[in-house]
Amino acid sequence: MRSVLHREYQGQNCSVAAALEVVGERWTLLIVRDAFLGLRRFEEFQESLGVARNVLTDRLNKLVEEGIFERLPYSTRPDRYDYELTKKGRDLHVALVGLRQWGDKYLCDKPPTLARRKRDGKALVAALVPKDTKAVPISDAEFVAGPGRDPDASTWRVLNRRSG
Repeated sequence: MRSVLHREYQGQNCSVAAALEVVGERWTLLIVRDAFLGLRRFEEFQESLGVARNVLTDRLNKLVEEGIFERLPYSTRPDRYDYELTKKGRDLHVALVGLRQWGDKYLCDKPPTLARRKRDGKALVAALVPKDTKAVPISDAEFVAGPGRDPDASTWRVLNRRSG
């Protein structure tokens, strides 16, 4: 496995360490989070996150190399791409919901984003369940503004401008 964080874990067989080598860099999970919220284009990610363009380019390239995103051309003059989550990328949803839950519980007075089932609006949580339990597929989930959401937050501005 290619190291993103450039760290070695000699003598360890640890899935957490291996996963962090792929998605543990500061901006990486925020890019994936924004993709789950519906952002697809370089300019959208850049505006939402305020990350330097060279850093975003590097992170998107690594996410494509790791098979988390697929790069799909939408313009050839100049070359422009949509970044779509692959199955491998979509499978990060449980980890992100878990991190969001933890942050809501310990770091935020009011949750800025809520995860819920589309058909009935029932809250979704990441939890340990028996292996054969039927999980809610990510296609049946939606992430909506919560009571702590700043309506002027950059991610929501990008999404609202695009849908409006």
